[in-house]
Amino acid sequence: MKIFTATFFLAGAATVVLAASRTSPPSGCLHVAKAGGQYTSVQAALDALSTSSTADQCVFVDQGTYTEQVFVAKRNARLTIYGYTTDTGSYAGNKATVTFNKDAKAAGTTTRAARCGWRLPTSRSTISTWSTLGSQAIALSAQASSGYYGCSFYGFQDTLLSNKGSQYYRNCMITGATDFIFGQDATSWFEQCDIRVRNGGYYITANGRDSVSNPSYYVFNKCDIRAASGESVGAGSYYLGRPWRTYSRVVFQNTAMTNVINGAGWHVWDGDQGLGNIYYGEYANTGAGASGSRVGWSKRLSSSVSISSVLGGSYETQPWYDGAYPGATADEPLPASTTTTTAKTTGTNASTDTPGNGGGDCAASYGQCGGKGFSGPFCCSSGACKVSNDWYSQCV
Repeated sequence: MKIFTATFFLAGAATVVLAASRTSPPSGCLHVAKAGGQYTSVQAALDALSTSSTADQCVFVDQGTYTEQVFVAKRNARLTIYGYTTDTGSYAGNKATVTFNKDAKAAGTTTRAARCGWRLPTSRSTISTWSTLGSQAIALSAQASSGYYGCSFYGFQDTLLSNKGSQYYRNCMITGATDFIFGQDATSWFEQCDIRVRNGGYYITANGRDSVSNPSYYVFNKCDIRAASGESVGAGSYYLGRPWRTYSRVVFQNTAMTNVINGAGWHVWDGDQGLGNIYYGEYANTGAGASGSRVGWSKRLSSSVSISSVLGGSYETQPWYDGAYPGATADEPLPASTTTTTAKTTGTNASTDTPGNGGGDCAASYGQCGGKGFSGPFCCSSGACKVSNDWYSQCV
């Protein structure tokens, strides 16, 4: 789903990597539509959900443009928001748009201008946020642990506020011009995201880590950086980031960079602000923008940063992480408990078991054990298969 000036959308968890369509509500989801749904606005559907219930919740936003500012309140349940899409593996097929034009000056503060605000502790979603304003107009304000799959976030200054909790972005597009990925306390992993820069800006990230005890860490893995479609961006116009606070920490690795990135790589905020504690690193980046004489206070790393060191060793068990979307990579390994696909010499044969049987040799397929489209022979080695909706299941 897109939110124009803030576009948010959820590409759900699929059990295979192949592209698929999601053009109707998954089972059990509230249906938002311009006509023919249960609700005509995203906010109305969210307001209809309990914040005290612990049962999984989901909302499907049909194609169309929704003019509203969306706020997701803190709740006990895991909430999944799906958007209408013809390709669940990418943001390209998103057809649901949410728009609300208000910048920071009009709203009073930067965060109040956000098109989408998230404060829930457990969330999985695919969100696209769009802002047409050439000023501080946040497309997404992420204030809690959450995941975003196949989303697009479009803005100018301060597009994406990745601020608190553990956050995971996969196959998303993030577009902006100045400090457009920023925040203070979040540990955030960006996997295979398209970073698109606009004419008139200079900096991609502005991480606000302010002390050695602050966990904040932004890592961009296997991403792609280039000018936004239709934008005329000069060579060397952009820097990977500038330190918002004196312990700022950002790494770009295995990422393709066109010549829009300046050879210096990074830039100071405003003079020398104690750069000795800044941690800006790069590893195995490619393209014209990956070369040049980087600033002396940045690092050329000898190895890649692991996702577990950023999101924690148990990230794959968190409700906001979907290991099946769109599949693990060498830099983002599946947990050991979900990689065994062959039967042992004794016990139940995994190749003949069905999802949820609890056979001793069964393993979930990419964390999934059932649901619509599930075709693997895998099942739960312990416990039972809980099918939350058509697109998400797990062994519990």
